[in-house]
Amino acid sequence: MAAFVLSRLFYAILVVFGVSVAVFFLIRMGGDPTSLFLPPDAPVAEIERFRHLMGFDRPLLEQYLAFLGKALRGDFGMSLRYNEPAMALVLDRAPATLALSGSALALSIVIAVPLGIMAAAFRGTVIDRASLVISLIGQSFPAFWLAIMLILLFSETFRILPPSGRGTWQHLIMPSIVLATYSTAIITRLLRSSMIEVLQADYIRTARGKGLSEWRIVMKHGLRNAAIPTITVIGLQVGALLGGAVITEEVFAYPGIGRLAIQAIANRDFTVVQAFVIVMSITIVTINLLVDLSYGLLDPRMRKA
Repeated sequence: MAAFVLSRLFYAILVVFGVSVAVFFLIRMGGDPTSLFLPPDAPVAEIERFRHLMGFDRPLLEQYLAFLGKALRGDFGMSLRYNEPAMALVLDRAPATLALSGSALALSIVIAVPLGIMAAAFRGTVIDRASLVISLIGQSFPAFWLAIMLILLFSETFRILPPSGRGTWQHLIMPSIVLATYSTAIITRLLRSSMIEVLQADYIRTARGKGLSEWRIVMKHGLRNAAIPTITVIGLQVGALLGGAVITEEVFAYPGIGRLAIQAIANRDFTVVQAFVIVMSITIVTINLLVDLSYGLLDPRMRKA
């Protein structure tokens, strides 16, 4: 088990390192943001002084090594727009995004798991067909369109939910629904397919032959063996939810790190963009690591993989 954990941890660190390299060099392909902070008629000496102060005049490799050394200490530099530590800005907004993504994930699981189980247990019935229709509709709606429709319906027409901002639990309802819609559809379809495959296995027929109740067969024998691919897709959906939060937060003017990232990109505030991408990558990699470790608990054979 120790070797299994160490191997997954090694790959997780490697992924975060690769992300740091990619985000650093991709951001600098657009040039330095000096022109955004100095007037067009600024003297050359002032421009060079600013570039030297920010380290833009050094070779890219040297800039990256300096960035990496500071990043390992949690220092991503000062925001060029807000003149505050970039990491502090990101961490200040992180709880809002985590609350939104967590609510959406919980909503997805609460709806998708029972729906997927019932669709598989009653394959070919109205329940099964309804789950397929719901999944198809959920995958078809663009998030920004659904967000606008919900605002028009519940904020403008019925006036029962706030259209933007953050403060009470009511501010989470519409953004959570928007984020959860696609994930619910994906998890439902995957769980249904996995359960149908498992319920056709020989050991399930044996269990039925022994006279076990269908409910016990589905929940005890079927669900556990269908759990591994389902947990995998749930782990992947966490990344999708965090990524989808960027657009959702902007539509609902929700003060999370997604909205902060869009503002930072528009302002070419690359220190904040770097901090945002690294924090997101660490979060997603950590969740995927936990998903990998859960395989060992669900199926001991995975520990030797």
